[in-house]
Amino acid sequence: MKHIYLNLKRFDVPVELGGVNRLAPVKDWGAQVVEKTQGGLEKYDSAKVEFIQFLPEAHLPGAVAARKENSPVMLGSQGVYREDVAPGGNFGAFTTNRPAAAVKALGCEAVLIGHCEERNDKKGILAEAGVVNPEAVNRILNQEVRCAVAAGLKVVYCIGETAEEQPDWETVLGGQLDTGLCGVDTEKVVIAYEPVWSIGPGKTPADADYITKIARFVKERTNGMDVVYGGGLKTDNAGMLAAIPEIDGGLIALTRFSGEIGFYPEEYLEIIRLYLGE
Repeated sequence: MKHIYLNLKRFDVPVELGGVNRLAPVKDWGAQVVEKTQGGLEKYDSAKVEFIQFLPEAHLPGAVAARKENSPVMLGSQGVYREDVAPGGNFGAFTTNRPAAAVKALGCEAVLIGHCEERNDKKGILAEAGVVNPEAVNRILNQEVRCAVAAGLKVVYCIGETAEEQPDWETVLGGQLDTGLCGVDTEKVVIAYEPVWSIGPGKTPADADYITKIARFVKERTNGMDVVYGGGLKTDNAGMLAAIPEIDGGLIALTRFSGEIGFYPEEYLEIIRLYLGE
C-alpha cells in the first residue's frame, strides 16, 4: 500500500494578510481543496494507494461536505490533544484543545501527530519553563497517538532530526520511535520521516542514499512499519522517492515554491502522477 498525504498547514490565509491562499475565500477553502482534487484521484486503485488530506480544524466540516460518495479522499486533523472525551468521564472540558473524539465526530479518519512544527511548539513551551527534554516531548506525543488510535483514527506519526541532532540521529530517531509508539497498536500507524536539517530555503535536500538509510533503520526498529517521506514530496523529487523501495509514499505541502507560491490542486495531482507513474 502506498500512502499520499497532503498537509495544508495554514495555507488558508489570504495573500493580503501575508498568506499564500489564492485558491478560494477562506469560508470555501476546505471544500475547494476536496472538490478540485477528488475527481483526479478516482483513477487510482484504492487497494493500492490511499490519499489523506490534513486540514486545519475550521475547514474540516466544509471538506467533509464536499466529498462525493465513494470519494478517494480521506480527511484528517492536524493533531489531537493528549486526553480525550470519555463516557462517565470528561465530557468536553477541553477549551482550545482538540480531543480525538471531536476529530472523529467531524468526519475525520486520520490524524497527523509529531510534525516537526508540533515538536517545536512543545519544545518551546518546555523551554519557557527552563526544561530541555526531548523525551518529555516524545511522551506527550505518545499520549496523543494512543488517544487517536483508541478513537479509531489512522495515525501518521512524524519523526525527524535537526542539524544539531544529526550526528546522533540513531539515538534521536530511536527515542522518537520507541517512546512515541510505546503501548500503541501500530497496525493503524504510518511513520513519516522528516529530515528537519534539510528542509527550507537554502538547505541541501536529503539524498536517496540518506533517505534509504533512515527508512531501513525505521523498518528494522519497528518490525516493518510503512515509512513515507515527510520532507516534502514534490515535482523535483517524485521520481527519486518512487525509486526507493523502502519508501511507501510521501507528504505533500506546497506545490509551488517560487513566483506565486502556494498550493495548487492541478500541481498536486501532477506530483502524484509523477510519483505513482500513472
